[in-house]
Amino acid sequence: MAAESSRAPQRAREIMAGASAVTALTGAGISTASGIPDFRGPQGVWTNNPAAARMFDIEAYLADPDLRAQAWRSRSEHPAWRARPNDGHRALVDLERQGRLRALVTQNIDELHQSAGSGLQAPVLEVHGSLKRAVCLSCGWRGTMEAVLARVAAGEADPPCEVCGGILKSDTVSFGQSLDRQLLRESARAAAECDVLLAVGTSLQVNPVAGLVPLAHEAGAEVVIVNAEPTPFDAIAGAVVRGQIEQVLPELVAA
Repeated sequence: MAAESSRAPQRAREIMAGASAVTALTGAGISTASGIPDFRGPQGVWTNNPAAARMFDIEAYLADPDLRAQAWRSRSEHPAWRARPNDGHRALVDLERQGRLRALVTQNIDELHQSAGSGLQAPVLEVHGSLKRAVCLSCGWRGTMEAVLARVAAGEADPPCEVCGGILKSDTVSFGQSLDRQLLRESARAAAECDVLLAVGTSLQVNPVAGLVPLAHEAGAEVVIVNAEPTPFDAIAGAVVRGQIEQVLPELVAA
């Protein structure tokens, strides 16, 4: 086991060196070095405060004005507003500039991939949405989160939609909401058409996104997993690499 573990980074570099069409799947772990905590890790948001998960439950959010007010305060204070991309994000930009990135599927809502420069040649598929957009749950209005947070700062604890008076939230997918079907189709196509599926900083515990890994594997792609903790799909991966993502990922892309 120790020998196999020591070979993992080298095997990952070999796989990446031979890749011409990579689909990257990223989770919260790629953004922790930018100051954004993950959810399920040892210092994760839900690990340290299990009650915080209630803000991400759509039924609770709709039913409880006090919870919505708490959620708006949390959005105002979210570290994503201060965060900057790290070398892990920039490594995926380099992979895109090399012409080897098929698509970047991200579970993150912080838009740090776009801030780093991703999305000019290969699509960034935000399957869980973005914190930086707001949406009305009644009429479907969409706008910038900054505009709504300005109303919160001015004293509106739970700002209603200015078009229809409905309930606003971040344009992100909460528990109890469905993911965008078109985004899922595009993500599945990218997984099925790549020669390497690179999963970075994701626990791979949440479906249907986690299902992209076995989908790629069954289509003949190599799987490379870069994550601090074990995942359910380590056994089918061609290489599993532990370590700091902002250090490991640039090395793999440079290969």
